[in-house]
Amino acid sequence: MAVFEYKALEKSGKQVKGIIDADSPVAARRKLREQQLFPTKLKESFSAAGASSDAQEVAFSGVSTRDLSLMTRQLSVLLNAGMPLSDALGALLEQTSKARLRKTVFDVRSRLSEGMSLADALACHPRIYSPLYVNMVRAGESSGSLEAVLDRLAGILEHQARLRAKVLSTLAYPCFMVVFAIGIISFLTFVIVPRITQLLEKQGQELPPLTKALILTTDFVGSYWYLLIGGVVGLFASWRYWISRPKGHRTWDRLKFKFPLYGGLHLKLVCGRFARILGTMLQSGLTMMRSLNVVSTVVQNTYVEELLEDVKASVRRGQGLASPLKETGLFPPLLIHMTDLGERSGELENMLVKVADIYDEDVQITIDAIVSLIEPIIIVVMGIFVGLLVLSILLPILNLSTNIG
Repeated sequence: MAVFEYKALEKSGKQVKGIIDADSPVAARRKLREQQLFPTKLKESFSAAGASSDAQEVAFSGVSTRDLSLMTRQLSVLLNAGMPLSDALGALLEQTSKARLRKTVFDVRSRLSEGMSLADALACHPRIYSPLYVNMVRAGESSGSLEAVLDRLAGILEHQARLRAKVLSTLAYPCFMVVFAIGIISFLTFVIVPRITQLLEKQGQELPPLTKALILTTDFVGSYWYLLIGGVVGLFASWRYWISRPKGHRTWDRLKFKFPLYGGLHLKLVCGRFARILGTMLQSGLTMMRSLNVVSTVVQNTYVEELLEDVKASVRRGQGLASPLKETGLFPPLLIHMTDLGERSGELENMLVKVADIYDEDVQITIDAIVSLIEPIIIVVMGIFVGLLVLSILLPILNLSTNIG
């Protein structure tokens, strides 16, 4: 069974478009004509019988977290209303506006009709549905609580989308200030200063050392700008090649925790993600080992993944979670103490979710503090550069007026 995108005309002459599944293009056209649609364009999207490589051509990262959370929330609501899974996916096709996500839902429904489970059908689209998503859905299917699991998944995705939006909105103003400052300084340096200095040189005026240094700098940048750009591109390419190697990637992920300001923020983000995902998966009925296996794949840090392998080995030998986390030397005392308290009280999953909420709030406070520190730094640096530029212009003018006087 293949999936086709089509454009067709209704009897009234109105043009419509959509997707349809059929064994061949001929069968697809026949199905469209049975629906009183006259196809003008038909293109195969991907084959439902194909391996995940076909699906991956469509299911790349063109689906945002917000779109996926909305689809998950809608599916949970439809299932809670008593609608069968296949019918619920069909309703999603009409409600989903994103083309890539709609194609994926269509393919998932086709695979369900062929006898696959929902989790296995979602696993055929790994670039949209993460291991966390697939494993939680599989746990929901096994326990008969798919609606509740989808509701928790939607909550995780919505939380991630909100946190990302907060971070971007907080950083938008300082980024604008940096761009504006660079633009002003570049305009003064490469447009205004050369014109004034040329005028002064024509008058035979001896330029001050500051003005000469600025002229030499602008001449160098103007003559060898391509070397500077090439050097920056070369450094970036070398860095990308280095982190593409397993050893380099691990070293870079470890260094992230040592950077000033950013290191502490990154650790809080990792701890918040770890606690929320682990707690939610335990709430959904997954075992500790299975939850840790999934968490280690979605934590997005190879250094932490390596540490979690030791944690999993200790848990497999019968230890609790708090002690192995402490032995890594990375996770902060708050996470370790709350985990230990949760294990003692039998409320580990709820305690982990509470810890995640604490870290997420702390992340926002830290970002606000960093931004409040960055803004005056940007203003001071911009003031110093502009002041030097103004001095380099005014000093020769003052000297000229003194000589004339």
